[in-house]
Amino acid sequence: MSTAEVANSALPAQTVAESTDIAVPEYAPRATSSEQERVEELRAQINRANYLYHALDAPEISDAAYDNLLKELRELEEHFPELVTADSPTQRVGSDVVTTFSELRHRIPMLSLDNAFSTGDLTAWEEKLRRTIGADAQFAVEYICELKIDGLSVSLTYENGRFVKGGTRGNGEVGEDITLNLRTIAALPMNLRPIEEANIAESGSAKSATVPALIEIRGEVFMSHREFQRINEESEEKTEEKGGGRTFANPRNAAAGSLRQKDPSITATRRLDVFLYAVGACEGWEFDSQYDLLRTYREWGLRTNPNIQVCANIAEVVAFCSEWETKKESLPYDIDGVVIKVNPFLLQRELGQVSRSPRWAIAYKYPALQVRTRVERIDIQVGRTGALTPVAILTPVAVAGVMVGRATLHNQDEIARKDVRVGDTVVVQRAGEVIPEIVEVVVSERTGTEEVFVMPTKCPSCGTAVTKPEGEAVTRCPNPICPAKVEQRLGHFVSRGAMDIEGIGDRHVEQLTQTGLVVDPADLYTLTLEQLLPLERMGEKLATKILDSIAGSKTRPLARLIFALGIRHIGEHSSEVLAAHFGTLEKLQAATVEELAAVFEIGRTTAESIGAYFAGPTAQAMLAKLKAAGVEPTSNTAAALSDELKGKTFVFTGTLTRMTREDAEALVKHMGGRASGSVSKQTSYVVAGDKAGSKLARAQELKVPALTEDEFLEMVAELRENAPT
Repeated sequence: MSTAEVANSALPAQTVAESTDIAVPEYAPRATSSEQERVEELRAQINRANYLYHALDAPEISDAAYDNLLKELRELEEHFPELVTADSPTQRVGSDVVTTFSELRHRIPMLSLDNAFSTGDLTAWEEKLRRTIGADAQFAVEYICELKIDGLSVSLTYENGRFVKGGTRGNGEVGEDITLNLRTIAALPMNLRPIEEANIAESGSAKSATVPALIEIRGEVFMSHREFQRINEESEEKTEEKGGGRTFANPRNAAAGSLRQKDPSITATRRLDVFLYAVGACEGWEFDSQYDLLRTYREWGLRTNPNIQVCANIAEVVAFCSEWETKKESLPYDIDGVVIKVNPFLLQRELGQVSRSPRWAIAYKYPALQVRTRVERIDIQVGRTGALTPVAILTPVAVAGVMVGRATLHNQDEIARKDVRVGDTVVVQRAGEVIPEIVEVVVSERTGTEEVFVMPTKCPSCGTAVTKPEGEAVTRCPNPICPAKVEQRLGHFVSRGAMDIEGIGDRHVEQLTQTGLVVDPADLYTLTLEQLLPLERMGEKLATKILDSIAGSKTRPLARLIFALGIRHIGEHSSEVLAAHFGTLEKLQAATVEELAAVFEIGRTTAESIGAYFAGPTAQAMLAKLKAAGVEPTSNTAAALSDELKGKTFVFTGTLTRMTREDAEALVKHMGGRASGSVSKQTSYVVAGDKAGSKLARAQELKVPALTEDEFLEMVAELRENAPT
């Protein structure tokens, strides 16, 4: 069967209903019981054909036979409108055209993956993974390898087996609601196929139903090479005939553009496909492993990629990655690497995550395509911390479907190491297929006219003499009010991961700083409508939206504000650690370097950077202005209400029966202690539940005291009983 287009065969004028109630004109003829039965029979046959074709890749009827079934169903529904239901195979395309996409908040955040670019990176990742759980080389870790599809990540919500909504990844926590466009994808079932109860019993899994009550299914929407070629050829014809049309640079861009169409009928004409491979929130179902998840998805009728392999060790993982580096050329769609995951879910939970990336998974990226171009000049970019970064301005060239005209050179040492000169012919690639970089200089093509680059001695933005601390590779501008630093800091402050102030783009940041309206981020909170309206491309509606967003940001979580300050060495994860430890900005400001360095995951260098930031008069003045403006960040971590466990670090492992692990960790924090995810010499106690695994073994090796769940709760009760009132 071609993807013969359930999507394209839908009634173009029928709006997709939110329920199965369809408005029926009074004059419409009524279907007989036999006609109703035929409609149900046709839907069952079409859904089965879709399942066999998309989920199992084992079609049992021809394209023509499938098209005839769909045609008969469509004709019956046209004749008897009361038989039309929202989940009918004919109802994938609605007539609703949206003007903007609403937000869709993921119940469980969609994480990103760390990258590996060599077998050495994979080995280092496994070594770190083993250290985290305290496992030696004898402990077997089972992995699963999946092809990394080069498409657009989506999350699909099914309730009691019925598809109800779906959205893009967005920032991981909030994406865009593209439900109507997702419905047009023929491979995406509107209803999950219930797993037979006999199969559930045979698997030994305790499930409450044949489908989960609620599940967020994650995957990748992509476009095949054949479809990409088709839509580009059609666009080129339109361009020639009517001066219109648009061609896409690569299949990924085409898929992303198609999913964000305001009109679902346009999305339906671009035969998108999907592979599902992950889970977010899930109620009423448990998976034992990633392999179990993929197998179950197939049984539910969801399309999964067949090219997977369970690996007994990292050597088998490396072999799989090597094998597909050449085999990928034979695929009808693009991949840009392999995703490696720890297979057992119990071990995944034990490993946990760091900031926005899981410890139990990594993406092995294949080398990027490389092309040659010329370095026209080298400019200097001043960052928010004052770092001067040389940037090569290149003769524009297409790299992996994207036009590249700039590439970072990092610092003077890197320029000297690669011997990059203005006028050189260079080899360029996109690192991780994202950031352009110069791989090497083609020395054989030098003519003698090339110019050696030397870093400036003064900041190109403010003219202040630059500094380069001994032992560091980066040259910096020390001026705290350098215009370039102010602009970069403001852009960082309003970004999504920081204070998330909507409506302020790069151009607005530039205008706000160049006009002097904003000298530091605190000035945002004194802006007025009258000040914003004269700015270029600024209407009253946008200005009002910006002011509302600024006002709303006053109560962002403390971790967001700490990250927004742009303190050197402080990223999102470190900000969360500091917010959880100190609870308020005032306590963080008052902390000594020694107190900061004593915080788990905050080293001496980072502590000194934090201390120097808060000691600076510029930062102190800005923080005072923020407070005066009413910026009062909230803490998402409850402060300790007692100190019976102060100075004690607990690690929970295995399955607890009297409370969840999250509740146990919250109890420790509530009593002034600290909950950690890994065992070390600094661990005070390991609390071991059922099937404790490697963390308990690591505790025994380090002679860390181990407690049962009952012993832990008895300790807590005794401490509380003896605590002074």
